[in-house]
Amino acid sequence: MSADTAGPETLGSLSQEPDRQDPNSQQAKEIAGKSPLKIALGRLVRDKVAVVCAVVVLFFIICAVFAGPISHLFGVSLDTPLASERIDGLNNNLPKPSMGPPNGPFTWDHPMGVAPRTGQDNLAYWLYGCRVSLTIATVASIFASVVGIIVGLVSGFLGGVTDKVLSFFVDMFLTIPFLLAALTLAPILNERFNTYDNYGTIQKFSLILVLSIFGWMGTARLIRGEVLSLREREFVQAARVMGMPTTRILFKELLPNLAAPIIISISLMLPAFVALEAGLAFLGIGVTDGISWGQMILDAATPVYFRDYPQYLWQPMVGVVALVLSLNLLGDAIRDALDPKTRR
Repeated sequence: MSADTAGPETLGSLSQEPDRQDPNSQQAKEIAGKSPLKIALGRLVRDKVAVVCAVVVLFFIICAVFAGPISHLFGVSLDTPLASERIDGLNNNLPKPSMGPPNGPFTWDHPMGVAPRTGQDNLAYWLYGCRVSLTIATVASIFASVVGIIVGLVSGFLGGVTDKVLSFFVDMFLTIPFLLAALTLAPILNERFNTYDNYGTIQKFSLILVLSIFGWMGTARLIRGEVLSLREREFVQAARVMGMPTTRILFKELLPNLAAPIIISISLMLPAFVALEAGLAFLGIGVTDGISWGQMILDAATPVYFRDYPQYLWQPMVGVVALVLSLNLLGDAIRDALDPKTRR
């Protein structure tokens, strides 16, 4: 009896036409397809750590780009005054009590105080040091990424002898210790160009060149591995059958599918170069004839100043740590957001 009753109900339910869903309804919008970029951006927006790190990175970018206007807004500059106007010669060449904390009250004339021994304004040097450090790291990351992408594309797609030769060069550069190479190249560059009027600019370009030469190998290996898996896909085989030139296959077919690993590589390379720039300047083989956070740390790394005037050292240190930490955490968040296997 129950089976007879259930039969008509089932048939009736199957015979009923489903209600058509309004394409403009909220439910339809929720189930609508999204591009991978929108999915990744949605994940980043929901990640509170990523949002905070992005704000911090944006703050440093604004400080670097608008270092001049910000310095003018606070009334500070890179002009070196007479040391006797700001330095107490009887107190280990430390700033006078009227030049701000910790030896005196806060003053808007010098919000971050002045430097010992020279009396230079710390805020102005911090802003311009941020510009130099970020500029060097960004340009070096772009150059190293371009070289790594090209080498990885060519090596992974062509294979054979080309792959073996390029892989040999990648492995060879990976075996060279970066710090040892930098310590070797720095005296040569100093001896060759130290008499030039634009020696500071030459130092910056030399540092960018050194960072780029020893920073492209990781990107090349990453791109090569991705290309090895993509070159056997149907769309690449179809492009080959159609007679598409190799350069077009590399840059029109393969390169757009490598956006995620390229972004991840750059986001992780940038903080490494920021830290390296500061570290090399501290060792005296980076930007020594100019302004940078590493140079500020080197000038402040004196026991007398660290004990009696700690903010002189902590100001550039906090800048380097905050920027590198934010870039690293943001890079990890971007990697997770672009990974289709994650469910964050």
